[in-house]
Amino acid sequence: MRIVELSLIKILNKQLFLAGEVKMIRLIILITTFLGLTIGSANADPKKIGFIYIGPPGDHGWTYMHDQGRQYMESQLGDAVSSTYIENVPENADAVRAIRKLAASGHDLIFTTSFNYMDQTLEVAKEFPDVKFEHATGYMRADNVATYGARFYEGRTISGHIAGHLTKTNTIGYIASFPIPEVVRGINAFYLAASKVNPDIKIKIIWAFTWYDPGKEADAAKTLINQGADILVQHTDTFAPCQEAEKAGVLAFGQASNQEEFCPNSHLTAIEDVWGPYYAARAKAVVDGTWSSTDTWDGMDKGMVVMSPYNAKLMPSDLIQEAVAMEIALKDGSMHSFEGPIYNQAGELMVPEGGVADDGMLLGMNWYVQGIDGELPQ
Repeated sequence: MRIVELSLIKILNKQLFLAGEVKMIRLIILITTFLGLTIGSANADPKKIGFIYIGPPGDHGWTYMHDQGRQYMESQLGDAVSSTYIENVPENADAVRAIRKLAASGHDLIFTTSFNYMDQTLEVAKEFPDVKFEHATGYMRADNVATYGARFYEGRTISGHIAGHLTKTNTIGYIASFPIPEVVRGINAFYLAASKVNPDIKIKIIWAFTWYDPGKEADAAKTLINQGADILVQHTDTFAPCQEAEKAGVLAFGQASNQEEFCPNSHLTAIEDVWGPYYAARAKAVVDGTWSSTDTWDGMDKGMVVMSPYNAKLMPSDLIQEAVAMEIALKDGSMHSFEGPIYNQAGELMVPEGGVADDGMLLGMNWYVQGIDGELPQ
C-alpha cells in the first residue's frame, strides 16, 4: 500500500513540475514578447524632417521664424522626429539639388519655405512619391505635396491704420520683394487701411526683386527716406530697413518677427509669422501615418499671424487701443481687410459695397487698388 502511495506521489509531483514548466515557458514567452515590443518601440527610428531655407536662420526675419518653428516642432515631438535644414538656397536649379539631397537621404517630410521653390518642389516630389513635401505660400499641390501660408495681409491692415495716423509727411516707403499676389495684397491692404484714416497718404514702392539681401534692402530704405518717407514698411526678410530707419530718425515696422532690439527707437510693431504649431502638427501626422495633401491658409484667428507688442514710446495709448481692437475684430471675423467698395487703379469696381474680397480674388491679386501710384511690374 505504501509503495502505491509513494508511486502516486511521484506521479503527481511530476505532473505538477511539468505543469509548472509549461506555465513558466508561457510566462517567459509573454515577457519576451512584451520586452521585444517595448524595445522595438523605443528603438524605432525617428521620422526625419527636412527644411529648405531661402536665407540664414540669423536673419531675424522670415527664415528665423521658420527655424523657430522647426525648434518648436522638435520640442513638442521629442525623439519621434529629428530635423535638418539647408540654408541660403537660391530659388533656381540649386533648390532642386538641395531638395533632392534631403529626399535621397531618407527624409520623410520636407518643408520648402519660399514661394519660388514651387516648381522645384514639384519636380523632386515626382521622383520621390513616398516622401511628403510641404511648400510655403504656394498654390500647386500633388498627392505628396501640400501647401501652407499665412494671412499676412491682416497684419498689414493694422500697420496701415497705425501709419495713417502717425505719418507727418504723408509719405510711406514700402520695400517690396517680388510682384506676386502675397506681396501685392499686402501693399493693397496696407494702403486701404492707411488711406481710410488719412486720405492724403501716398506710398512710394521700391521693388527689390529679392527676399534676402541686407545691402539691397538698406539701400532701398535710404532711397525712400531721401524721398520723404517718414515711415518704412517692408516685405523682405531682414532687419536692415529697420536699422536704417533708426539711423535716420524715422519710424518702421518690423517684418516676420519682433525686430525691436535692432531699432528700439523706430520699431512700431511687427507682423510675426508663427509656424511652430503647424510644423508640429504636420510632422506628427507623418509619425502617426495620417498625413495627407492639404492647403492651409490661416491668419490671426488661428494664431499663425500675430502682432508684436506695440511701442508705447512711439504710439499714443488710444492708437494702441484701436490696434488691439482691430486684432480682435479680424480674429472674430467682424472686420475684413478687403471690405467694399474697392476699385482698382483704372477705376473699375472690384469689390462692391457691403461685400468682401473672396479668397480666390486675394490669392490671384495682381492689381493695385485705386490711389496707389505707379505700375505693378509684370
